[in-house]
Amino acid sequence: MEHDPSVTFSCFNCNLNLVGYRYILREEKPFCIKCYESLFANTCEDCKAPIGTDSKDLSYKDRHWHERCFKCCDCQMSLVDHPFASKNDRLYCADCHDNNFAARCDGCGGLFRAGMKKFEYKGKQWHEQCFCCKVCLQPIGNKSFIPRDQEVVCVPCYEEQYAQRCLKCNGVINKGGITYKNTPWHRECFTCTNCVKILAGEKFTSKDDKPFCAECFGELFAKKCCRCLRPITGLGGTKFISFDDRHWHSECFVCYRCTTSLVGRGFLTDGAEVLCPDCGRA
Repeated sequence: MEHDPSVTFSCFNCNLNLVGYRYILREEKPFCIKCYESLFANTCEDCKAPIGTDSKDLSYKDRHWHERCFKCCDCQMSLVDHPFASKNDRLYCADCHDNNFAARCDGCGGLFRAGMKKFEYKGKQWHEQCFCCKVCLQPIGNKSFIPRDQEVVCVPCYEEQYAQRCLKCNGVINKGGITYKNTPWHRECFTCTNCVKILAGEKFTSKDDKPFCAECFGELFAKKCCRCLRPITGLGGTKFISFDDRHWHSECFVCYRCTTSLVGRGFLTDGAEVLCPDCGRA
């Protein structure tokens, strides 16, 4: 219906004379209550009825409710002046939202409420007080920890119960250890039994399960070459010749007169000397 300007003060929509009636201005135009509600009133999300001018219109994200309809969809508690949350376009009070949707602690099964600190590791999550060392059962907090059998262990407990310990000093091996005969050592503790030289990266051998550097082993235990008098250690694939309880390096097993190599050849002896056949007959 068109507005009749001849009417001094009337509804912009239906021309009802508004003198003595309630009305509402919208964009500086007067509307009677009935026209205003039919044209502009919001529809309640819950009961689908218009929200009249005599009702409080509560809105959230472009959606509207009567005050009496603004309630938790689960427990039906009024949400007026209470915290709430939306999930899948439905409103929940804080408690119902947490009970239905909040994450739960993998330790105690309890909810993670707003403001709670959460510890996450390998896809699991714990309350601060539930993220504990499996040995001492104390909260780990922000301290370092070490995984163990799908659990976590604080560093002091791990070192006390699980860490490898050096055979020599019994100290915990955190890094840079050496294994010899299935036994762990600190790098700096793995030394020659005789001269205490660090053997890491060096040639060494053992005697009675004790490690010795090449020099000490040669001096203490190795056979001596009858020609050069140096030890025959066998390290690095060294070859040697033995005859009548005497020993030579392969390169030292030569004719004592003409120095021809006797390895793989016949030879003669003349006292302490070994000679090639030619020198022996001469």
